[in-house]
Amino acid sequence: MISLTVTAVVFGVVFLAELPDKTALAGLVLGTRYRASYVFAGVAAAFALHVVLAVAAGSVLTLLPQQIVQALTGVLFLGGAAVLLLTKGGADGDAEVRKPENQSFWKVSGAGFMLILVAEFGDLTQIMTANLAARYDDPLSVGLGAVLALWAVAGIGIVGGKALMKKVPLRLITQIAALVMLALGLWSLWEAVTG
Repeated sequence: MISLTVTAVVFGVVFLAELPDKTALAGLVLGTRYRASYVFAGVAAAFALHVVLAVAAGSVLTLLPQQIVQALTGVLFLGGAAVLLLTKGGADGDAEVRKPENQSFWKVSGAGFMLILVAEFGDLTQIMTANLAARYDDPLSVGLGAVLALWAVAGIGIVGGKALMKKVPLRLITQIAALVMLALGLWSLWEAVTG
């Protein structure tokens, strides 16, 4: 049976921990460039998988080698920054949102899925979810609270990206996002090296 109290506590903790994280930025960037529903489908699936892994593994996830995860995340962010700056719509003035017919559901949702799957592996909220699952011994309530919190943050990032684009040119959003991704990539690599 699902405990609404445990679900609410987990939702609040995970939501607040994930809100300032790289996920909101990733969702914002993907949401400005692709169809929001496609992006959300991939991101939501990746988060669901992360929560299942965290709940199933419990506190064992805290033993993952953080340096490897940080190095991989850093490389992915640097690659993402490069892609944003080097592709059409990144640094030039012809930036525009790709039409849904130019991007299939599987390509867009697959990109969102892979980005979140790799970038969030071993992340604070995944480890936190594993710890909460071990503490409360209520995997369904913890899993439900965590996945709803992660989906809420992703939705805010994706919708926020669409709303932001109505006021600010995509070129500027892309350049700022690329710089932030570059900084996050360098920071993650620094943490991996200094460990």
